[in-house]
Amino acid sequence: MARAYSDDLRARVIDMAGAGASARASAAHFGVGVSTAIVWIRRARQDGERSDRRQGKPRGSCLDPHEALIVVMIGEAKDITLDEMVARLQAERDLQIGRSALSAWLGGRGWTFKKSPHTHWSRNARTS
Repeated sequence: MARAYSDDLRARVIDMAGAGASARASAAHFGVGVSTAIVWIRRARQDGERSDRRQGKPRGSCLDPHEALIVVMIGEAKDITLDEMVARLQAERDLQIGRSALSAWLGGRGWTFKKSPHTHWSRNARTS
């Protein structure tokens, strides 16, 4: 993702438009996109906003409010599967979520459910 323009450039474009120049003329003078200058000037006039906004995807997940239930599910049954957790979230909280999304959410919080075999896979000994 590209970096935001500097606050100094943004302020100069807004100030030039405030002094009577059009948004298109301000954009051409400072070498920024016309739509960028229009948005900056509109935000400055309507809200007084002169700084850049946070870029990127907003933080948070639809699972965050249900964290307590998920912890209880794991505490009740340590060997619960992702499919069972998804079904219980659907039944109890009416939450539609995929198994992979739940897995990613759990992984981001340090919960892993990988089952390890009894012996190393390259050994010749019987495993059962």
